[in-house]
Amino acid sequence: MIVILFKFNIVCEVTIAGESAGYVANKDEFEEKVNEIINKEEEAKLYTTIENMPEYKLKLVEKSEETNEETILAKLEDSSETTYKLYAVTLDGKEKTVLASLEEAEKIVDEMTEKYEDDLELDIGIVDVITTDKEDESTVKVAKANLNEEIEQRIDEIEKEIAEQKEIESHTVNGVYLEVKPVSGIITSRFGNRESIRSYGHTGLDIAAPAGTPIKAAADGTVTFSGYSGGYGYVVKMSHGNGIETYYGHCSALYVSTGEKVKAGDTIAAVGSTGNSTGNHLHFEVRVNGTEVNPQNYLYN
Repeated sequence: MIVILFKFNIVCEVTIAGESAGYVANKDEFEEKVNEIINKEEEAKLYTTIENMPEYKLKLVEKSEETNEETILAKLEDSSETTYKLYAVTLDGKEKTVLASLEEAEKIVDEMTEKYEDDLELDIGIVDVITTDKEDESTVKVAKANLNEEIEQRIDEIEKEIAEQKEIESHTVNGVYLEVKPVSGIITSRFGNRESIRSYGHTGLDIAAPAGTPIKAAADGTVTFSGYSGGYGYVVKMSHGNGIETYYGHCSALYVSTGEKVKAGDTIAAVGSTGNSTGNHLHFEVRVNGTEVNPQNYLYN
């Protein structure tokens, strides 16, 4: 016995998942350190688990054999998994930042709601996020959120959407969107004007432009007439549905034929001074169910 104690030490062999991981001198002290891994306090932590807990058995080993508690503990810590309950602040239903504290998340939501309540309605909320350090390490990075920049960007987007919608509405007549100005130029005669050239109120807009300037279709539609027509000179007439028609008069050239379907922005004619005209310009009319309306209410406003 004396010889055995002189040559050997009594240690605990540690096995993990059936494989030997090494030796520890004191089982109780080692288990305390394992429990420290499991019970380590962290913000937002729910619990920590170790998939394969160590098993022990006494063993006689030669005194030259060293114990390796730290190596075994490191292996166990690497195999551990910690589950966290976090709180995501959401903007329009999308997670924008994750915090460990519900109180902090609520504070941010309250601050943002109060700051932007007089601007535009935004959907700012909080959702629970259950995650682990194995599942998504980036999620566990708990940093203080600052949503001002993103919310202001979202407000800009909403304002842009509203402006675009208003633009569409301002160019819509009887459900038809007049999205393209036929030509760019100076308005020389407005709707309803009475001038020496005519004995009645002007039925459209005259927009001055150089001869040959391309004339674009104001909206998708079908050409109902393309040719010469009295005071209009060379004119293109288009139907856009819902009783909406547009006229493009005094043209120098016509590029579309009756019955042809065109898209908004397609070139249909060229500016000229044919018919009852005193200079190069486009006479542009909008009609609703056969009655002329002011084009400036929809375009050139």
